[in-house]
Amino acid sequence: MQSASKPTEQELELKVLEMAADVLKVLAHPYRLKIVELLSENRLSVGDLAEHLDLAHNAVSQHLSQMKAHGILDVVRVGRTAYYHVINPNATNVIKCIKEHGCGRKQ
Repeated sequence: MQSASKPTEQELELKVLEMAADVLKVLAHPYRLKIVELLSENRLSVGDLAEHLDLAHNAVSQHLSQMKAHGILDVVRVGRTAYYHVINPNATNVIKCIKEHGCGRKQ
């Protein structure tokens, strides 16, 4: 059995990987990934997202609440309307990676 050693400069510390895994778990849903893609370019309301995704408002709200609770999104209120936007740059990096590399399988 190998003894545990400190990570080298190129290796990621377990704490960093744990935090990344938490974000990836939340993003591991096609609608949540699409929401991040849409919100990386604009601040949008629940209604805007529901219309674009062709989903019920309550379904969109649940996705947004989950991502907000995990520090991926934040909300700004203008009057009675709440506009969501991405605050965790790693979420947009996931979208960039998917755009650049696809799903990782040959099609």
